[in-house]
Amino acid sequence: MIEPREDRVAAGVVLMSLAAVLFTCIDTSAKWLAGAGVPVLQIVFARYLGHFLYGLAYYLPTEGTATFRSQAPGRQILRSFFLLGSTVLNFQALKYLPITVTATIAFAGPIVITLLAIPILGERVGIRRIVAVCTGFLGVLIVVQPWSAAFHPAMFYSLGGLGMASMYFVMTRLLTGIESTATQQIWASGLATLVLAPFALRVAIWPEAGLDWLVLCTIGAFGLCGHVAATTAHRWADASILAPLIYSQIFWAALAGVIVFNTWPTVWTLGGGAIIIASGLYIWHRESAGGRHRT
Repeated sequence: MIEPREDRVAAGVVLMSLAAVLFTCIDTSAKWLAGAGVPVLQIVFARYLGHFLYGLAYYLPTEGTATFRSQAPGRQILRSFFLLGSTVLNFQALKYLPITVTATIAFAGPIVITLLAIPILGERVGIRRIVAVCTGFLGVLIVVQPWSAAFHPAMFYSLGGLGMASMYFVMTRLLTGIESTATQQIWASGLATLVLAPFALRVAIWPEAGLDWLVLCTIGAFGLCGHVAATTAHRWADASILAPLIYSQIFWAALAGVIVFNTWPTVWTLGGGAIIIASGLYIWHRESAGGRHRT
């Protein structure tokens, strides 16, 4: 069932803020499990298997078998592939990089989406938004620091994940008004589970600590709840209102880094992140202004 738009701005803001926390919980769980020696493929598999099973329990009682019926299966497969690819690359990056670095690089998503929207969605982008895109990529360079001894090759995983995630959001835009939230959630998690199963089960290990098992079993719940919260928030409030809230994730990522992993964000990460966020907010501002301000 395609859910109608509702005017519930305050509730949408709360849900989007919650989604930022839940997305941080996914990354924190992945980094924790990688540090415990759990193979990345097993972590990704657990994330999507949990997402799929929790999703079935959540949607089947109300949606029934209609949950599985897609109006655009080809686009759903592509969307699922991009989401899976972004998760694999991001979790691989988290194995080596601080959570604040991967989160900050991910903030460049609106900037990449703006570029991809030109050939794929046929959108027109004016000179001021092009300048904002270039400025945003300057921020990414400051975070990545390819000229520095602090540069880690795992940055390429994070950048690849950024590209995949951006394509995922472009595909989500293409499916707007065509597919229900339930169908999109079930297809994305179900296809990823099927694709990963034969590979993940071959490398899977049996975690020794009870806490590792708890994290392994809850990472999928964080995924489902985060995506449902973000999707519902965009049904209740305009994207232009919600966009800045996702940047609160840098605060939660920094907090998780300090409390869970005892790592502090660097000046380079904070400075580059500020540039990326400013560029992203400008792009969202231009988009929210409507077609008359495509500059």
